Amino acid sequence: MIRKIFKKKQTNSKIKAFIHKHKIPSEYLSINRKSISRGVLIGLFWGFIPMPMQMLAVLAVTPFLKFNVPIAITMVWLSNPITMPFMYYMEYQTGNFILGSEGLDNIELTLEWFSNNLHKIVTPLYVGTIPYSLGVSTIIYLIINKLWIDSVKKETVYRRKKFLNFKS
Repeated sequence: MIRKIFKKKQTNSKIKAFIHKHKIPSEYLSINRKSISRGVLIGLFWGFIPMPMQMLAVLAVTPFLKFNVPIAITMVWLSNPITMPFMYYMEYQTGNFILGSEGLDNIELTLEWFSNNLHKIVTPLYVGTIPYSLGVSTIIYLIINKLWIDSVKKETVYRRKKFLNFKS
């Protein structure tokens, strides 16, 4: 099922011409289990890390790993201006828990307060990022692999049953 969703999407002639013109390797756009699941893994990994230009980080990894780049970039977009405050607060609290430190009190939404307390925010934030960036992206990677394999098995069983019913 999950495989059919990706396979049904056909590229139009303009996109094919763009790919051919700019000599984009086909493995960056391939639709198979490994490519899709790696794209999700890499996209979520960079999406959880609080940094500017996360999409460029995804592109920087492309020469070293083969994955579906559009899927990876889409996964990075899960951390957007609406979800970022919640994600970063969760990561900050997790970092405080891991480090055994207390969070900041009397938070003020002023530039002066942030510049004075930046050192107290950054360390717990990035320590708290580690379990989410590595853990969540790995779990989702494994889930997508499992769903894809199950989908192929179900499709194979269905085809065999259909063939046996047709034959008899």
